Order: sequence, then C-alpha cells, then structure tokens
Amino acid sequence: MNTHISTSQLKAWERPTRAPEVGGNKTQADVDLWRKLVDRIMTAGKTYGWNKAEVARRIGMPDATFSQYFSGKYDGRLDTMNEKVSQWLDALEETVSLAATIPQSPQYMALRGSQEVIETLTWAQLCPDLVMITLGAGLGKTETCRQFCRTRPHAYHATVSENTKTVHGMLVELADELDVKEHNPARLARAIGNKIKRTGSGTLLIVDEGQHLNDEALNQLRHFVDVYQCGVAVVGNSEVYSRFTKHRSDRSYAQVKSRIGKRLHRAAPYEEDLATYIAAWGVIEPACVKFLTGIGMKGGAFRQIDKTMRMATMVAIGEGSTVELKHIQSAWKMRDVEDMA
Repeated sequence: MNTHISTSQLKAWERPTRAPEVGGNKTQADVDLWRKLVDRIMTAGKTYGWNKAEVARRIGMPDATFSQYFSGKYDGRLDTMNEKVSQWLDALEETVSLAATIPQSPQYMALRGSQEVIETLTWAQLCPDLVMITLGAGLGKTETCRQFCRTRPHAYHATVSENTKTVHGMLVELADELDVKEHNPARLARAIGNKIKRTGSGTLLIVDEGQHLNDEALNQLRHFVDVYQCGVAVVGNSEVYSRFTKHRSDRSYAQVKSRIGKRLHRAAPYEEDLATYIAAWGVIEPACVKFLTGIGMKGGAFRQIDKTMRMATMVAIGEGSTVELKHIQSAWKMRDVEDMA
C-alpha cells in the first residue's frame, strides 16, 4: 500500500461541514452510522495516502456518488450506501489484520552458497569479465544479486523473460535499470554502451533468468564486455550453459564460450546453509529440522522451506500454539506440491 501522504491529500480528508438531514428515507440511526463511517474513511484515506477518487474506486462507487455521500449531500437511500461502505471498511481492516499475522521470511543471509555468488559477481565487476551463474531453483540467486546491487556501486540487475528474450527486449530491460532514455531501437545498444563508458570502470550488468535469452542476445552481452569493458553476469538455470556443450562446433557459441571467465554451477543447497536458514525461522526441534531439511533438498530448496514455514506458522497461530512438527507436516501436505518438487 502507498504510504506517501501529500499535504493536499490530508486537506482533502477534512471533516464534512454538514450531515445528511433526518427524514424521508434517512433515519437518525442512518445518520449516526454515517458519521462513524466518515471517521473510518478519513482514517483509512490518511493512513494509506488515498485520495477520494482512489477510495471511491476501491469501494466500487462512482466518484460523484462518493463525493455526495462523504459530504452529506447524498439524496438516495443512506442505509444502502452505509452498508456498502461498511462492508468495504470491514474487509479492509480484516485484510490489514490478516497481513499483520502472516510471518515474514528471513532477511538476506550471508550463506556459503550466497557468498559464492557474491564472489563470482565481484570477479566479473573487477576484472571486468563475463561470468555465468547457474544454480538450482530456490537457491537464492536472485536475492543475492539484489543484495549485491544494494551494496555495490555501478551494479545493475535486469530480469528477462520469454517476452524479453530477444536482443531488443533485453536491451529495453537493461536501459530501464541504467536509466537510459533512447526511443530509437537501432541506437539503444550504443546508448547503453555510452552510459557504461560515462560510468567508468567497475560497471556490472547482471542479467537474471538468463536461460530465456536467445543466442543473439547472449552475443550482444559478449559485445558489451568486448567493446565497453564492463562486467556481465548471466544468471539462471543450467540450460543457459548447456547450449555450449550441445553446440561445440558452432563458431558463434565458441566466441561466447571462450570469453566466459568463470562459471559457478550448483544444483543443490549446502546442508550447512539449510541448517542456518531453518534456524532463522526459529526451528530447533530435531524432528522439525530433519523434516524441513528433507523439504529443502527437493527442487525449490529455500523457497520450499519458506512457503511451508509461512503456512505452518499460520496453522499454529490458528490453533493458538507455537509451530510443531505436526504443523509443518500439515502445511507441506496442504501445499500439495510433492509431485512438483
């Protein structure tokens, strides 16, 4: 939710100067309830930085109708409008209350596996060089890349997908991260290169989900390393590197492969990292640790533990107890991902 609140937004939530008049289809009880609902609306609007138009949209009410209702000038059935507004406010408060109980995942931790990623990214940035980081799902590669960019200057993290796997699609993602404004597709690569040159040495481009990139996009990254002397890290699953073993005789692949300065590949998490991650959830009972370790060794690793523990914690909260083995087992069963892991 947006919590930035401008002065104009606060002013917009001043208390109405008049109230609906009792009579016709408006009872005193309706008016009394309206006053209480107006107070709750004002509190919600100020708390989340919503203006009247945004509140009207969230309630599902036309702007003009909400304006009349809030100002006490609505001529229709006040009881009907009160009910609609009350339902929205109740749902909002219930959502906020539920969100407060949802357990938060552990913050970034300097695990052995994540430290290997940091070291590989550092190599790429300092040399500069082209590196490939291919890790199994759920091993924290993306969060580690984000942490690297948060703590290092001139490091940029772009994520590609099936929709942005081409040279142009990838360049658009990189341009967005580098804050490069160039609307001519033919000049986009050069504009990015010029930004790299202006930044100077130590620039690192991290391209996440690199398995989606087509061959031309990979070659474009090689071009950045060769021409602009920047570091490039292609991060993804093992598919991105396996292309080079399948096309040993392909000259274009050889050009890229010969420029890979370092490759980090790991399919499964270190057991010591699993132990640290499980401990970060506050789990110390041996049976629980063993069960979660088994989950962590499946496809998805830390992500599987995270999702299971979040659900297990909610189940335990619902029972008014702390997390036990039965809650973790129940959460894993409820997630129903055994055949997918």
